[in-house]
Amino acid sequence: MRKKPSELDFEEYIRQVEPAKREKSYAWSTAIGLQQVDGLTPSDYLLEVAKKNIEGKISLNKAQALIDSYYESKTERTDDQDEKEEADKVSARIAQILSEKAFSFSPFFFISIHKRLFDRVFKHAGEIRKYNISKKEWVLNGDSVMYGASFELRMALDYDFEREREFNYSNLSMDEIVRHLSSFVSRLWQIHAFGEGNTRTTAVFTIKYLRSMGFKVGNDIFAKNSWYFRNALVRANYKNVKKGIQQEPEYLEKFFRNLLMGEHNELKNRYLHVDYKKVKDSKNVPVNVPVNVPLKDRQKKVIAALSKDPHASAQKLAEKFGVTEKTIKRDLQLLKQQNLITRVGADKNGYWKVN
Repeated sequence: MRKKPSELDFEEYIRQVEPAKREKSYAWSTAIGLQQVDGLTPSDYLLEVAKKNIEGKISLNKAQALIDSYYESKTERTDDQDEKEEADKVSARIAQILSEKAFSFSPFFFISIHKRLFDRVFKHAGEIRKYNISKKEWVLNGDSVMYGASFELRMALDYDFEREREFNYSNLSMDEIVRHLSSFVSRLWQIHAFGEGNTRTTAVFTIKYLRSMGFKVGNDIFAKNSWYFRNALVRANYKNVKKGIQQEPEYLEKFFRNLLMGEHNELKNRYLHVDYKKVKDSKNVPVNVPVNVPLKDRQKKVIAALSKDPHASAQKLAEKFGVTEKTIKRDLQLLKQQNLITRVGADKNGYWKVN
């Protein structure tokens, strides 16, 4: 039975002996997986285009051109379409960059990655942010990491790149190399040089940098654990002395140990939650932490709508928000996984309870 585009299995290509197909599949699976850090899912059309490229029917340049023209032809816009457009365009660009051999270890190259990924997606693609930011983090119970101050971002980038350029890796064990690389990537991300798209930019740069150092980096760990990667960066950069919480770099180190040393450390998002150890120790059971996926504005509105009308159907919600019923069903499933809503009773005659 032929798989639907949305069910395209990149592993099928990765298992093949043809190096070209395997490498292209690695690039595409990583590109698509990294969209999860912002709660984005590429369209079926993007997956069809990716498949054609993997099978050698079109080039990456042609793939990007097809995606661009696909969205240029659309006249009506919805939030869902905007999110698909961002996911599709950025996925195609990540696949392109990961397929290129060129690399330069410099702040300019790092900034240029952001420019290439988000050109005509974000207004300020490739520009250092000029304002301070904070972000509510699920793993921190809504608290935020202290990101770099806007007035010093370029200086901070220059300083960290210069320190890394001068660092001597000679005679280091792999344990020491992993610890150092984790620290460098953590600092680079904490600067948060851009208004949006920092994690995706950092991930792409990291893959390119590790390859330039001779590491045979498979992209699949970023594709399958993109949210863990981001949450590990959060925990590596968060400290709250009043609450007795220190920076925890070991989660990020586990990620890199799997990536560079072939280990099989369990990478579970719930382990990164600041309350995980406390609840586990007190009750002797793991804390029931939901899958960490950021909520879109539409999904927040779905919760609000269900608060007012618990009997609202997927069809009614789809009409209300101008999206497909399939999209709403995905939203409801995600909200259930996050334990934000609960279905009470049968599908036909039941209702939604907002937790």
